[in-house]
Amino acid sequence: MGNLQSLLSVLDGVAGTFGFRETRFDADNLMETALRRAGRQTFRDRSFERSLRMLLDCYASEARLNVFGRLAAKWDVLRCLNNLLRFEAEEERYPEIAGVPISRPVFITGFPRSGTSFLHSLLSQDQTILMPRCWQTISPYPERNKARDQRQEQVERQLAIFQRLAPEMETLHPLNADSPQECTEITAQVFQSLRFETTHRIPSYQEWIDEHGHLDAYRFHKRFLQHLQHQQQDGKQWILKCPDHVQALSTIEHVYPDCRFVFVHRDPLRVIASAAKLTEVIRRPFARDVDKEELGRQVVGRIMESANIMVAHASREDRILHIHYSELVRNPMLVIEKLYEQLGLELSEPAQLRMIAFLAQSHHHGGRDYNLAEFGLDPADLSIRFESYMNCFDVHRESPAWQNPDPMRAIAA
Repeated sequence: MGNLQSLLSVLDGVAGTFGFRETRFDADNLMETALRRAGRQTFRDRSFERSLRMLLDCYASEARLNVFGRLAAKWDVLRCLNNLLRFEAEEERYPEIAGVPISRPVFITGFPRSGTSFLHSLLSQDQTILMPRCWQTISPYPERNKARDQRQEQVERQLAIFQRLAPEMETLHPLNADSPQECTEITAQVFQSLRFETTHRIPSYQEWIDEHGHLDAYRFHKRFLQHLQHQQQDGKQWILKCPDHVQALSTIEHVYPDCRFVFVHRDPLRVIASAAKLTEVIRRPFARDVDKEELGRQVVGRIMESANIMVAHASREDRILHIHYSELVRNPMLVIEKLYEQLGLELSEPAQLRMIAFLAQSHHHGGRDYNLAEFGLDPADLSIRFESYMNCFDVHRESPAWQNPDPMRAIAA
């Protein structure tokens, strides 16, 4: 690992010497490359172009990408453009894709590091439930003219490379090719996703996406699910997951009028440092440096925004269900049974047995304690800022900061 990092550092120094790091990404050139590879003349739908140009400008001016980060960003953009072109080709062959119904989808959301991945993985043991897998979000269609579909093996190799660059990922957020994947990877394919603010430092893009909204992204999200469902031909229940869904509730309801949400609640003081550490670990292989205090402020800002949104929607019992992390880890099967009942789903015996087997092999626990001070954050200040959320949802107080209240809290609050 150390040798690999040293080699990348040397390569980055060489790239800086010859000015490669400062070369701006050329959106037109990337689109032309994607068209040439796909054997197509043009993009039928170019609505992604504005967001692509914004993202590339921020990569050049703000992200401080190293040489590996630049290569990875180029690969990622070309992959997404290739997927968009493949979607257009498949829709020309099968116009019925646009009419595939996505009925009563369920969106799991909440704070990052709050147990949403654990819940999603547990639900994935039920074979009647549809959810996008990691390999599907990377490559939704197999390569043409291949005797065998090799997408899962290819994605496993890609994940192995990243694991070598960021070995802490195995503890923080283990992934394999068949893991259920967050929807932020889907919306990234039209370059309108909060995924990018996790992987790179791009504050201007963050501001732009907040102002632009998420409607185009979730229209594409539905289109993506239609393509997957058309291939799978089973038309069962979709259960999606992403902490970022909470930022787009009204948009999701507009695109999916019969959708439902599951909010997973956990002590924000327990998850903030972990979310900041995960963001640092994800960014570090791509960036020349990472400002931890700036990163800490970014993570707190998003989690505070999520808390306020969830509080504002607390009374919407018609569409929103609530799960507490403390109950989920204490008795997961009881939580699952209640969830199925509330959603009107049938929990079959085979699904129950697979979930129990998954739990027997799972090593999920509360996670490591990360130091808020490492990211320039003060627990006493955070406890004041998040107290209304904690009270609104009667969240179990895991952090020791709640046991040592600031005497000025009542005045400050």
